Amino acid sequence: MPSPSFPRWPGDDPVEFRLTEHPIEPAALMRGLADTRAGACVTFEGRVRDQNDGRGVRALDYEAHAPLAVREGERILAEAVERFQVIDALCVHRTGSLALGDVAVWIAVTAAHRGAAFEACRFIIDEAKARAPIWKKEHYSDGSTEWVNCATRGPESPGPG
Repeated sequence: MPSPSFPRWPGDDPVEFRLTEHPIEPAALMRGLADTRAGACVTFEGRVRDQNDGRGVRALDYEAHAPLAVREGERILAEAVERFQVIDALCVHRTGSLALGDVAVWIAVTAAHRGAAFEACRFIIDEAKARAPIWKKEHYSDGSTEWVNCATRGPESPGPG
């Protein structure tokens, strides 16, 4: 299996959810998504930002129950493929310690048309945050830390269905 920073091999499953402790390299991952059936490719990068809910953030830690996270992540991607007629869906989520600006999660979706790709990408990030057993610990500028609830969907996400 390729590393989290390198593309998938030709013929790999079109649905893949990965966890990695290594930096995510979107350009390398994009090379594995070439498909002449795809008229659209939508990507999402979730990055570590310097604030949350009015508090200064200096770093994050992510932990996951890896077997369950991968299984649920692949279930989410399979739902997106079926629901939105996606050609390919890939999600890579970091674990471990991350610095400001690091990519924490990267998603790519290919589809014949842009509408399906945009909708599927939004569905995947919202469902992954709500359903995958991945936890985030924020390290604040004042020296305190707090585990924050990642189990949320975006306000406009329709949920599974």
